[in-house]
Amino acid sequence: MPVDHDPDLPARIGKYKVIRRLGEGTTSEVFLCHDGFNEREVAIKRVRASSLSDVEDGPTFARFFASEAALAGRLNHPNVVQIFDAVPDPIGPYVVMEFVPGTTLRTYCQPGHLLPLEQIVEIGFKCAMALSYCYRQGLVHRDVKPANILAVERAGVVTDVKISDFGSALNLASDATQIHRVGSLAYMSPEQLDGSLLDCRADIYSLGAVLYHLIAGNPPFDGPSQASVMHQICHAQPPSLVGSRAGVSEALDEVVQHALAKKAKSRYPSWDAFGEALAGLITRHHVPRGALQNVLDSERFNLLRTLEFFTAFGDVALWEVVHRARWQRFGVGHALYTRGEEGRTFHIIGSGAVEVYRDGRRVAHLGSGTSVGEMAYLAPNPELRRHSTDVIVTEEATTISFTPDSLARLSPACRHLFDEAFIRVLVRRLHAAHESMAHPRRIL
Repeated sequence: MPVDHDPDLPARIGKYKVIRRLGEGTTSEVFLCHDGFNEREVAIKRVRASSLSDVEDGPTFARFFASEAALAGRLNHPNVVQIFDAVPDPIGPYVVMEFVPGTTLRTYCQPGHLLPLEQIVEIGFKCAMALSYCYRQGLVHRDVKPANILAVERAGVVTDVKISDFGSALNLASDATQIHRVGSLAYMSPEQLDGSLLDCRADIYSLGAVLYHLIAGNPPFDGPSQASVMHQICHAQPPSLVGSRAGVSEALDEVVQHALAKKAKSRYPSWDAFGEALAGLITRHHVPRGALQNVLDSERFNLLRTLEFFTAFGDVALWEVVHRARWQRFGVGHALYTRGEEGRTFHIIGSGAVEVYRDGRRVAHLGSGTSVGEMAYLAPNPELRRHSTDVIVTEEATTISFTPDSLARLSPACRHLFDEAFIRVLVRRLHAAHESMAHPRRIL
């Protein structure tokens, strides 16, 4: 692994071997390190000792470290940087975090590096769902900005994002008092400036400002001084995004402007409402489908939310399904299963329909939200896993499918939700069979 030859680079931080410096600020430094025990690379943010000893600001920096340290092992969401550990080292306390290779969204705020509009909306949706999860944990981030949103890249293309840096987070359950004017000015809500009590709508404003910057290549407000920017945040209307670049619709501008409303009560009332508005831009074709073309994660996530099989799944579990499932589309006449073949895959029907045939006679019609193949999948031996029916697609179908291997890669909590869903399916099927035996005329 490449090693930074900086003479000031420490060899180790605690039990972690330092590889190189990733970045630094006035109060902290971030290092890429190797965790030998878990055989993984981690990012370590170490607070400068000089920051903590500062008479005026030291207590505030110590509080910010304590806030982030308290979240170790607590946040578990695919679009939130995971905090593994926090060590109150007297020389320099540090936080051990998930290492995300790539860059931050600051890279994509420059006019020459703007992302496609559909990708910006997709990023906004993922951030909204991640911050919604955090808010349900009692957290207001208070510093949502491009530099705190990490871009996961593959072959130079942004494939995902992760929210980072919870040092400024407000814990609604434990913070008896609020430190005002925490955050980055360009993305700070009016209520953060005037010292009002905060809730999720402050972060909604900040995310709206981030989206504005990603779309236009400049923040909603700018000026020659902090006083000028503060005045605009509190009193000026952001310029319309329509015309700022090709493809920006009035609907897109309206969604972003709604998030940037001056008064908190005039914004989206919840993260779900903001997320639905962003997803609607995609489903209603208010943003041009460009380079991505394929089905977006936000579309898949919203589809799962509508399906009966996933009723008990929370947002985090649904994101696992989005990323771990195999998504397939089948045309009319395709045989999902053939009688006699061994079953190793089960499908949840996302859209469309299939019909089940036994000895050439139709015995069931299954539509969206139902599952098929789970009996063969759950059977304890190969013989019992052989399908006893033919399952044919009768309306073009999109399915969400799993194999034993892909199901095993889910978290224990998510697998438990699948177990419960299977039990509900089997109970309904047994009840239907009982009713059919009690009332033979109802049999198809």
